[in-house]
Amino acid sequence: MRGWFRVNHPSTPGRVDQQQYPTVEIVEEGMREGMQIESADITVDEKVALLNSLSRTGLRTIVVGSFVSPKWTPQMAAIEEVVSRFTPVEGVRYTALALNDQGRERMRRYMPPLCESSVVPQTLVHLCDVFVRRNTNRSQQSEIEGWNATIAQALADGVVSAGVGINAAWGSNWLGPFDETYRLEMLAHQIESWEAAGIEVDRVWIGDPMGWNMPDQVSSMVTALRARWPNITRIHLHLHDARGTALLSAYAALQALDVACTLVLDSSIGGMGGCPYAGHGRMTRMIATEDLVDFLEELGIRTGVDIDRIIESAALAEEVVGHTLWGHVSKAGPRPRGEKLFPMTLPFIETEEQAQHFRRGPEVYRDAPSPWRAPIESPLRSLIDSDSQRTISIGDVNSFGA
Repeated sequence: MRGWFRVNHPSTPGRVDQQQYPTVEIVEEGMREGMQIESADITVDEKVALLNSLSRTGLRTIVVGSFVSPKWTPQMAAIEEVVSRFTPVEGVRYTALALNDQGRERMRRYMPPLCESSVVPQTLVHLCDVFVRRNTNRSQQSEIEGWNATIAQALADGVVSAGVGINAAWGSNWLGPFDETYRLEMLAHQIESWEAAGIEVDRVWIGDPMGWNMPDQVSSMVTALRARWPNITRIHLHLHDARGTALLSAYAALQALDVACTLVLDSSIGGMGGCPYAGHGRMTRMIATEDLVDFLEELGIRTGVDIDRIIESAALAEEVVGHTLWGHVSKAGPRPRGEKLFPMTLPFIETEEQAQHFRRGPEVYRDAPSPWRAPIESPLRSLIDSDSQRTISIGDVNSFGA
């Protein structure tokens, strides 16, 4: 089933907790965030093939690229051709990034299949005045001064709700860490400006391009945000994984929110991603989409994404970029259940290639050594073979031991 919806009780086999989570939406950034840091020599054919593959996974929102200057981002030089040639899938929302009026005008020529990245107007400010200069050639003050024009246009358009955002929210490689008061006050200035115009703010975007997020700080920020502005029920996190904390931080946000909220999480196939102006290159990374999907499904949060298809997209992404990517589920596979449980006489599995038997079959370990002289038998496995939905309990163990 495609799409996302709120799950009031986890239904993953074996789960007994009844924690209620917010609605979760996934935004796939591989074609934009990922491709912008990969080789400019990747062909349009390869990009179209990957975009088509992602479109068939059940993902509902895909960012297809950026309408930016090819001088500084040559990886996006052929964005028009990519958009013209891929095959849109009904029900998938395709967006793109455009940083200025020229880029937005280019993007509008391809609507549909593209649509605006946000359904409501939004103001934004970078907390690092160095990074905003490096990334968009603007000052922090010019961003703030631009809020009035955004609000005025929203009034002219008759909108009733808006969003606010902060970028480089938890820290910067040029200024160090930022405290929570700074984050909240920069949001407060924007919210007050919108409210003064009679427009309610009901959503927030928080970016972390240099991977400074920590789970405790993300949880504290989300909790404080909701306590101060309970009308804000949609929180969008763009977390980078430079130091391996992004999925932990996403989970911290998930736990801090309730069923009244929507948590939007940006991820990228294979975990590829990074801004060339941030100082880490490809090592900035993002949450791997296949890992995020598997994680949410194991929590009982239905994503609508076919795990097998998203793993195949990750494998294709590695072929396209020409190097190993950083997802985990695409390497080891999802937790096997039912008919996908591993054979009990599986030989030694040592290499990454051999570990791919979950998707490529026994051919990949045909020459692996095996010490088993007789078939391995398991009374517990016989229970699973007769009931693929069964979860082994202490009662099962005791019954065989009696």
